[in-house]
Amino acid sequence: MSSRVEKKVSKKALNASFWRWWYGNLTCFTHEHMQTFGYMWSLFQVIDDLYETTEEKGEKLRAYWPFFNTEPQIGCIVVGITAGLEEARANGDPNVDDEMINGIRAGLMGPLAGIGDSLIVGTYIPVLLAVALGLSEGGSVIGALFYIVVWNATSIYFQYTIFMRGYELGGTAVDIIVGDQATALRGAVVLLGQIIVGAINGAWVNITTPLEFKNAQGEVFLNLQGQLNGIMPGLLSIGFVLLCWWLMAKKNMKPLTVMLLMILIAFVGVLIGFFDPQLHY
Repeated sequence: MSSRVEKKVSKKALNASFWRWWYGNLTCFTHEHMQTFGYMWSLFQVIDDLYETTEEKGEKLRAYWPFFNTEPQIGCIVVGITAGLEEARANGDPNVDDEMINGIRAGLMGPLAGIGDSLIVGTYIPVLLAVALGLSEGGSVIGALFYIVVWNATSIYFQYTIFMRGYELGGTAVDIIVGDQATALRGAVVLLGQIIVGAINGAWVNITTPLEFKNAQGEVFLNLQGQLNGIMPGLLSIGFVLLCWWLMAKKNMKPLTVMLLMILIAFVGVLIGFFDPQLHY
C-alpha cells in the first residue's frame, strides 16, 4: 500500500514568487483592484507547482480575485503566508479553504499598510534620504549612490526574509504581526525614527535672516536674528521644519508642492531682504 506523497512548494517556485512580487506588485494596477493582479501573478508560480491540471490551477487562482492593497515592502509577508496556506490546502488540510485564505489576507492588508507606512515610508526612507542629502553636499554623487545601493540591498533582504518567514509560519503569522508585542516594538521603532529625523533636521537645516532695522543715523537698533537667538537658537530652522510637517501631515500637501512653496518663500524672502541671497541654506 503506497503512502500519499506530501506536496511541497519548490525553492525555485518560492524564489520566483518573491521576485515577481518585488518588482511586479503593481502589475496592471487600477483603482478598482489595486495590487490584486500583482498578488495573483506572484502566486501563480506557487499554484503551478502544487496543482496538476489547468482546471485546478484556474480554480485556486480565482480565490485571489478580490480586492487587495497594502504597503508593498512589509506586505510581502502576505504573499509568503498565502504560499504556506496554499501548500497546506494542496495537502488536504480541511481548515484551509478560499474563505480562510481571503479572511487572513483581508485582515492583514490594512494593519500591514499602517505598519509599513509608518515604519518604512514614514521613518526608514526619510532617514535614508536625509543621510543621502548630507552626502550629496557640494554636488557629490555619493549621496545618490548611497541611497540606491542601501535602499535596494536592505529592501530586498528584508522582503525576502519576511516572505520566507511568512511561508514557514502560514496562518500562525497573524498573531506575531498584529499581537501586543509587535505593536509595542512598532511604537518603539517609530519613536526612534522620529528622534533620528529630528536630530538630522537640527544638524542640516540652518535658516537665518540678515534683516536689521536702523534709525535715522544709520545705527542698527534691532538685529532680528539676534533677537530670535535670544528667544531660542535655531528658531527659524525649527519653524520651517514644523511648517513643512504641518503642510504635509495636516493639510495633506504633496512633498513636491511643499518644495515648490519653500522655493517661492525663499524667492520672496530674498526680494524683501529677509533672506541673504549669498547664503546657502
